[in-house]
Amino acid sequence: MEAAEYGRMAAIEDRFWWFQALRRNMAGWLPPPGVAPLRLLDAGAGTGGWLKYLAEHRPDIAATGLEFDGSAAVWAVQRCGRPLVQGTINHLPFADGAFEVATSSDVLCHAGVDEAGALAELRRVLAPGGRLLLSLPAYDWLLSEHDRAVHNSRRYTETRLRTVLSGVGFRVQRCTYWNTLLFPLMVAKRKLWPSQGSDVEPMPPMIDAGFAWLTEAESRWLRAGGSLPFGGSILCEAVRDE
Repeated sequence: MEAAEYGRMAAIEDRFWWFQALRRNMAGWLPPPGVAPLRLLDAGAGTGGWLKYLAEHRPDIAATGLEFDGSAAVWAVQRCGRPLVQGTINHLPFADGAFEVATSSDVLCHAGVDEAGALAELRRVLAPGGRLLLSLPAYDWLLSEHDRAVHNSRRYTETRLRTVLSGVGFRVQRCTYWNTLLFPLMVAKRKLWPSQGSDVEPMPPMIDAGFAWLTEAESRWLRAGGSLPFGGSILCEAVRDE
């Protein structure tokens, strides 16, 4: 990812509607508090927004981050106060079965990631019965200047994601698109009025609040067990059975 993108992310990810929606959706699929002690790996922690959220809202989870970029790792440690290791998702520097949960957001889509190898590594570091939560961008035909700025080389359909997960030995528990209500606006912006760089930019407060309200409605539906037929991103839960 371009170095400037990490700066933009660190500056606004605590309040920007999209990052808020991502954290709500991921949190809604985590095991509830008190079920059992949980060790969680965030593979691709970026500037630490998800780790900070977990520290504030799920102190029962022992979360560890992994981040490839050194400057992003420094930001993440400063912001979240959780352990963070610099390394690559292609070769995770953790022991077999070290975690009960692994999360990863918009990482497998990166040009430098070996998709099958990274998923096999995530499976390796999960204990039997461990859960993998992924959020990834949807539809190759939506590749844009934003994807190039963050070094995304592929986007996903639900069918493709299920196939690659099954191919490395995961059992897909559930899978759904999200960012559905705003999807027509996303398509229009990327196809009719494309930007020349990242989409991670501050928005007028009223627009940001409106987008947050719409995505919160989606999050409530997903937490209740619903699914969505299309959208700008895909959320998936997979299990290591053995």
